[in-house]
Amino acid sequence: MTSAIRSSRPMVLAGGVVLLLAVGLVALMLVRPSSSAGSASVAAAPSDTSVDVGFARDMSVHHQQAVEMSFIVRDRTSDEAVRRLAYDIINTQANQRGMMLGWLETWGRAKSSSAVPMKWMNHPFTPRGDGSLMPGMATDTELDALRAAKGRDAEVLFLKLMTPHHRAGVEMARAAAGSADTDEIRNLAAGMVRGQQSEIALMADMLKERGSKA
Repeated sequence: MTSAIRSSRPMVLAGGVVLLLAVGLVALMLVRPSSSAGSASVAAAPSDTSVDVGFARDMSVHHQQAVEMSFIVRDRTSDEAVRRLAYDIINTQANQRGMMLGWLETWGRAKSSSAVPMKWMNHPFTPRGDGSLMPGMATDTELDALRAAKGRDAEVLFLKLMTPHHRAGVEMARAAAGSADTDEIRNLAAGMVRGQQSEIALMADMLKERGSKA
């Protein structure tokens, strides 16, 4: 247990640095004083009930769990392919989460809400309980099973949990890419669709190599 905690610390610190840099870059890009703009950046901020704000909040939560699952499997297998995938998910989704939280901060919007998840997509989702707050999210019981698994069992379970997680993420991102008002959210969401679809195909191959499927 102690060695696992120690091995996680560099990644946690790296994730924190990525988050801070992302927030700083977002603030720098979006909050630029201008003699002609005045308070235009505030006036142009999307509303609290907008697709942009709803997506940023929900996808931040969705990404947080993907990062958590990736940290778990990273310490429970020595397989380089799985560890590389986990590392990519940690870095990509921690960075994207930092950007979304940074935009919420810049827009003056709360980073969380009591609204029903997915309401911004016009089909509110009723959480299935046990920690699964949105489509594709693993339950607390499933996360505990992943923590208890080792080696190939951990690899297969991770890939089986992450595949539906990505599929749901793609659906959310596709909706935001087509309906958001800001270029920031539209462009980020479109990139998520491409990236996660590619990883879904990769995970299908990895499961097949391990004699399983999603």
